[in-house]
Amino acid sequence: MARKVTKAIFPVAGLGTRFLPATKSVPKEIMTLVDRPLVQYAIDEARAAGIKEFIFVTSRGKSALEDYFDHNLVLEQELKAKGKDELLETLNATNMESGAIAYIRQHKALGLGHAVWCARRLIGDEPFAVMLPDDVIAADKPCLQQMIEAYEETGGNMVAAMEVPPEKTSSYGVLDVGSNVGTVVRAKGMIEKPKPDEAPSNLAVIGRYVLGPSVLYNLNKLKAGSGGEIQLTDAIAEDIINGVPVFGYKFEGQRFDCGSKSGFLQATVAFALAREDLRGDLSAYLHDIVATGKAAQ
Repeated sequence: MARKVTKAIFPVAGLGTRFLPATKSVPKEIMTLVDRPLVQYAIDEARAAGIKEFIFVTSRGKSALEDYFDHNLVLEQELKAKGKDELLETLNATNMESGAIAYIRQHKALGLGHAVWCARRLIGDEPFAVMLPDDVIAADKPCLQQMIEAYEETGGNMVAAMEVPPEKTSSYGVLDVGSNVGTVVRAKGMIEKPKPDEAPSNLAVIGRYVLGPSVLYNLNKLKAGSGGEIQLTDAIAEDIINGVPVFGYKFEGQRFDCGSKSGFLQATVAFALAREDLRGDLSAYLHDIVATGKAAQ
């Protein structure tokens, strides 16, 4: 039986250049999707999956991200004094227990694999999750929870996987699929950002991983891969070569790429329309735009 997964790494050291000028002073991870920061969606998903220790790999300029998870005693007292219990409950849900969260600096932008490697001493010899807050997944059962439940049956390593158009494979790590059993596929290889005519499939890896400590051992070798960066995909693929099973999990849910402006906007509309308090006004506004062909001038 696989060991319980209680630790998760959140690589959040990126500069967010695709969202400039907003990210000049605001970390991309706390930009709001409706009324919650991107990172809060990831934290809520991790909590639902049983994660107890949260490890953020950050960089200079991310202090606002760290402050977000701290208690704001002045605001809490103000809400309590005014009897705004519902808002106080919402605020309390963003707080983290003392000792539950850790921050590690990634001093050089050397890729996702390097970011995960930076957290190695806090992981030790335990299995762990990796969550990319840019990938927001709307699902009845949170994606990471789906994966960990499957991982408890399979062991090895597990990556979230979804089918993408063949012309999009150059933007993802792609699985070379071996056996296929329903939602779980066993990978016989992984390739980082292959050209469409070189991709072994159109089953792409997205930002959820459940990994064993052997991946960290592979990352210790710090080999630069695609784009001159240290790729997490390469470290996972080395496990396959070494006989450690790697599985792709075809999750249930809708994934939004909030690392892009269009994906962020699509997610904003989708999550807002899912809210009863926002659906009516927003639906009417969108209908008017479609009918008149006029948006903001």
